[in-house]
Amino acid sequence: MNKNLIFDAVLAVAVVVLFVLHFTQKPAQVTTAESGAAVQAELPIAYLNLDSLLVNYQFAIDANDRLMSKQEDARVKLNTRARAFQNEAAEFQRKLDNNAFLSRERAESEYARIQSKEQELQQMEAQLSQDLMVETQEINLQLADTLSAFLEVFNADGRYKMIISNTGKDNVLMADKAMDITGEIIDALNARYSK
Repeated sequence: MNKNLIFDAVLAVAVVVLFVLHFTQKPAQVTTAESGAAVQAELPIAYLNLDSLLVNYQFAIDANDRLMSKQEDARVKLNTRARAFQNEAAEFQRKLDNNAFLSRERAESEYARIQSKEQELQQMEAQLSQDLMVETQEINLQLADTLSAFLEVFNADGRYKMIISNTGKDNVLMADKAMDITGEIIDALNARYSK
């Protein structure tokens, strides 16, 4: 019986403590779908659709056009050299098949020259690919730096605590359209770029 009294006393104290805690604490702010303004005030987040930005930001469009032009120039240059090499290789094979070389040493010398040209062609292809990759990385870095610097100025008033990126539907699976600041950012970036 003594144990029951102690148990009842502990329970009574616990109920009193819970009662006091419940009625003396400030009520927690509950946000629901109906109170979107409360969410914005509590957790000011926005997102930026990078796909749309890259398609509509004039600097990105211009940079992509320059890159595509350089890629096409490199492809034309490489194809021209490849055709010339193929013609030389075919001519060598024709001469070899017809025993047109005066000596075996002359045939071996011509074969070594053809192999050297093939290696030059492969090196040229690798160098052009490397150059394009480096330029692509530089453009991506410029875009990232431009966007980062702009967002600091754009959010200088601190209205957003976080601005996240969204590519397609990779990062943000669902969000209120009011949190999408892509159009506003594109307009501001294009206005700044046109100056």
